[in-house]
This record gives sequence, C-alpha cells and structure tokens, in this order.
Amino acid sequence: MTDIQDAVAPTAEAETHARVARKIDIVVIGAGQAGLSSAYHLSRLGLSPQMQYVVIDRSPQPGGAWQFRWPSLTLSTVNGIHDLPGMKFAEAVDTSKGEVHAAVAVPQYYGAYEKAFGLPVRRPVVVKVVCERGERFRVETDAGVYAARGIINATGTWEAPYIPSYPGADLFKGRQLHTKDYQTAGEFAGQHVLIVGGGISAIQLLDEISQVTSTTWVTREAPAFRDAPFTPEVGRAAVAMVEDRVRRGLPPGSVVSVTGIPVTPAILAARARGALDRQPMFAELIEHGVRWPDGREQDVDVILWSTGFRSALDHLAPLQLRNADGGILMTGRLATQVARDPRLHLVGYGPSASTIGANRAGGAAARELAEHLHLL
Repeated sequence: MTDIQDAVAPTAEAETHARVARKIDIVVIGAGQAGLSSAYHLSRLGLSPQMQYVVIDRSPQPGGAWQFRWPSLTLSTVNGIHDLPGMKFAEAVDTSKGEVHAAVAVPQYYGAYEKAFGLPVRRPVVVKVVCERGERFRVETDAGVYAARGIINATGTWEAPYIPSYPGADLFKGRQLHTKDYQTAGEFAGQHVLIVGGGISAIQLLDEISQVTSTTWVTREAPAFRDAPFTPEVGRAAVAMVEDRVRRGLPPGSVVSVTGIPVTPAILAARARGALDRQPMFAELIEHGVRWPDGREQDVDVILWSTGFRSALDHLAPLQLRNADGGILMTGRLATQVARDPRLHLVGYGPSASTIGANRAGGAAARELAEHLHLL
C-alpha cells in the first residue's frame, strides 16, 4: 500500500475518538464490483500526488453482496460475473475442479483484487448518513467522520430488499422471507411454498424448491422468457433503455426486465415437471394462505418474496436527491453523475446496477469526479 493510502486508512479506534471530521478528497462507499472498479480507476488516473481517497465497506470481508448469497448458487447457475478492470477472474479463482460456490469464489476474487492493486478499503465500516457542509460532504460512519470533497456511492441494492404491501399481511400465520434470507430448499421439505416474483432469482429458487416440496408460483405480470442468445448487443440495448429513464429523472427499473429471462436446461426441466405453471397475483393474504380476486384460496406454509431490491440510498436522504416520482435525475457520460450535485456519483444505480455496466461506469465516474474537483 502506498504512503498516501496508508495516510487515509487510520485505525478504527483512532477514527472513533476523532472529534473533528477528517478532510479527504473522495470517499467511495461500497466495495462490490462498482466500488472496486471506481477505486481502481481513481488509483490509475495520474491524479495529483496530494489526492487522497478511501473506500468504505460495511461487509466483514471482501466480496460485496456475493458473500451472502445462498450456498447452492454456483458459477454455472449465476446470471453473470464480469471481470474487474486489470485482473481476470480466472487469475484468482481456479474453476477447473468442478462446481464452485459463488459465495466463496467471488469474495476470493475481490480479496485478491484489492490486494493486487493496493486499494485503500476500510471494513467493516457502516456509513450512517451523508450531509452537505458547504463545499464538502460530511460522511458520518460508525468509525469516525469524513469531510469529503466528492463521493462515489456504490452501495448497490443488497441492503434494501423489497417486499410489496398486501392486504392481510399481518393475518398470515405462516413464514415469510425474502430472497436475501434464502439458504437451502431442504428447509421447506413437507411444506407448501408460494414463490412471488418473475425475475431470474425467483425462477432459480422455484426450480430448487419445487424439486423437494410442493410450490405455487405467482407473478404480477407474465414472465418474459428469452429463447434467443443473450448477445452483447442485447445487453447494451437494455442498459441504454435504463439509462434513458434515469436521464429523465424516472425510477430506473431493472436491466433484466428489458432483456428477458434466458431459457436454460434447468428452466426446461422445471417447465417439464410443471413447476413453471404461473398463477396471477393474489388479492390478499389470509390466515392460512392467499386468496385470489375470483375467490379461490390456496393453503400456504411459506411465502418467499423474490420481489427484488431497491437502491440502498437511505444514508443519502438528507441530500434530497429524489424527485416527486421517486427517481433521481442523472447526467454525465454514463449517467452516474447526480444532476443536482456534480460532486456526487451513483455507480450501481440505474444502468450501472447490472454487472453489464458497472465497470465502465466506475471508470467514467472516477474521471468525471476527478475532473470536476480539479484533481487531474
């Protein structure tokens, strides 16, 4: 680690007892793919020797949200893991010896990446709130306070699971959990599981659970399966559509909702055994299950809400970034710059929320922020 990086990574004890905010140029919040990509580009921009930046991560070890994924998610079933800039995944992880669990492999890769490039990551540090203080942001953490000239926020979505509100939710006597809480299908053996959601994760979990117990699958809209190959052109087109939304200040939506769900051998097998017989959304929860608008009822022991995530931006609430529609008006080369305040970039929001766009967005955010702060 360089002298500059050592200088911006004091001990947690020293920061906890600091009475004043430590002045620093840039704080990167989050050390998942978007945060590490941003940090890599910051370290290689040829910045002023006096420039200081730090990466703050709330997780106990490298790996971002991947370290918390369910054990059965392997590199062959995951939707996609993209190489970080400057180091290929295969350079850090040996995939030649059978199935590799994503929750093990990705943290191994990210840890090797942080070490290889000497990235100044501090963990576990939780950002509590970010406020404006004149020409700087006040970044309050559980390990001290920073006064930053600029911020690259890369907190992703894992910490903000979304469960929609439905009538009767407080009446249902069974178990409710979110995708974030899922571990293994075996824990549901002998129970009837209702799975809510039409995304890739919902279908992966439906496939697993339906092999050990009875299931019902419900979605708000009929899921769109994609039989055609997922090409780079398809990915770019999907990212472009989400980017257009955030440039108009609209809530971003998901990239997957645009691309559709690729039909895999596992999906074909689930379809053949009837697990993909989708039901429309129920109207309400009742004590022993759910009821549809036509009066039909289904007894349910467990409801698994695979209903996605929202951007984890609560710590930025004092900045009042959202408009009346709930979106944030974005600008910049790859729509990472907050139009209201160019000192703030959101990487992992909107078009960069997918691994398809996180790396390029990290590079664009690093350069644009450095230019704005006159660090180049």
